[in-house]
Amino acid sequence: MRKHPAAIAAGLCVLTPALVVAQAAAPRLPPAPPNPPVASLQAPLDPGYAALIATCTTPPPARGGRGPGGARGGARGIPPPQGVRDYTVTEVPGVISAGRKWTFVWQQAGNNGDGIVGTDDGGLLLAQNDSSRVVKLDTNGKPSVAYSDTHTGGALSMSSKGDLFIVERGLHMRVEQLAPRRRLLTDSFQGEPIDCLGSVINDVTADSRGGVYFTMGGLFYADAKGVVTRYGENLTTNGVILGKDEKTLYVTNGATLAAFDVQRDGSLTNQREFVKFTAGGGDGTAIDSQGRLYVTTGAGVEVIAPDGKHLGVIPTPRGVISCAFGGKDKRTLFILARGAQDAEGSEVANAAQVWSIPMIAQGYKGRAK
Repeated sequence: MRKHPAAIAAGLCVLTPALVVAQAAAPRLPPAPPNPPVASLQAPLDPGYAALIATCTTPPPARGGRGPGGARGGARGIPPPQGVRDYTVTEVPGVISAGRKWTFVWQQAGNNGDGIVGTDDGGLLLAQNDSSRVVKLDTNGKPSVAYSDTHTGGALSMSSKGDLFIVERGLHMRVEQLAPRRRLLTDSFQGEPIDCLGSVINDVTADSRGGVYFTMGGLFYADAKGVVTRYGENLTTNGVILGKDEKTLYVTNGATLAAFDVQRDGSLTNQREFVKFTAGGGDGTAIDSQGRLYVTTGAGVEVIAPDGKHLGVIPTPRGVISCAFGGKDKRTLFILARGAQDAEGSEVANAAQVWSIPMIAQGYKGRAK
């Protein structure tokens, strides 16, 4: 489907009910259907992967990918179920009040949530790896299909001009623009398929020039013409986001956040360590109206000041991979958590949950994320 996210009011296809009225605890997942659809495959698990990378000038080493149940980005394998975590929110001045509680919004079995982005009407877009869809949750948490056939689509990003992009993790990985028109941005690097880089395309942030920065083991920039350039040294990347003025790019690098200066043409200079996290696993990122950064790690959502000072951690009820501001006036922080309880009450790692929490801080209104 080719509709712009801002124009999608109710979606075109209501999903199998996975929604429960917002509450402090998540319900169990419904029983699995007797004949579930076949899940989309990430490139390294596709039967044609070996033949494709054999055509590369320098074939990448063999590595795992993420099909049904793998970890985000395909490089880490399936984590064990972690279960629900006890948490207490303490005050982060100007960001969140003490004692706030997370509210459960939505869940679905499978690798069916990643790269969340808030929309202008207070909704939330999330990419679904297993079903190759983009789902929209409305302000009441009701899900509908916004885009289909996204080729094992992963993270999403919308630019300040409303251009919506998605990274696609199926065989012949690529970056696709979904709105305002649907088109291929890029699927190659230095004349070869992106698959030849030997990782799985992971996260993305869109700029106002029509290009995107994306992570795939390293850090890359695809300009508006689809020409891809690699940047950075000694990086183990995951989440990536532009500062609100687009003069700085931030990318997670293991247990740290790296920063780069952004030049007029989108090129990057002055790589530096911006901050160390309190826990490993730096993943999804968001920004607020004051330029503060929110990064998901093993500890929850870590809050970083524009000058690199670590301000605190917002603990989460489950392990979390992505975050975004949304809701009325962008004063709600949403997280995409991993894991759930199945119909028998057993913990399963391969499920997606969305939770929300009210904030003092306000998300940046100049860009969706």
